[in-house]
Amino acid sequence: MDYIGGYALALDMTAKEYHASAMASGLPCTLAKAQDTFTPISSVLPKAMVVDPNNLELWLKVDDEIRQKGWTKDMIYNVPYLISYISSVMTLFKGDVILTGTPEGIGPVKIGQKITAGITGLSEVQFDVGRRVKPLLSC
Repeated sequence: MDYIGGYALALDMTAKEYHASAMASGLPCTLAKAQDTFTPISSVLPKAMVVDPNNLELWLKVDDEIRQKGWTKDMIYNVPYLISYISSVMTLFKGDVILTGTPEGIGPVKIGQKITAGITGLSEVQFDVGRRVKPLLSC
C-alpha cells in the first residue's frame, strides 16, 4: 500500500432534515452533506505509525458518552479494495482523502455538545458542535 500517505479521523456530518427532503424529491443530497464545517478532519498520522490498518479500533463519544465503537477489520470492504475500486472510477491524486465509513451508532448532535473521536492507541481529536454559519437553502 505504497500509495497511502497516512491515516486520519474525519467526521462526515449530515443535516438530516435536508437529507430526507432531498431524497424524497429525487435531488442530490449535496446541501445536506456539504455545509461549512461538516467534515472536520484530524491531523494525518504517518502511515508508518499504523502497523495494520485492517485492525484498528475506532470510537466516538458525544459529551463523554460512547456513541460509536468498532474495528476496521469489521468493515464491509477493506482499505486496499476501496482504493482499487475508487481509482477504477476516478483519478486519485496525492492528498486526496477517502472516507471509509463508520461504525453503527450514528445519531443527532446539538449545538454546544463536544464530539471526541479516536483511533485507540494512536489518535484522539475533539470538535465542538456549533451553529451553522450559513443557513441551508430548502430543497
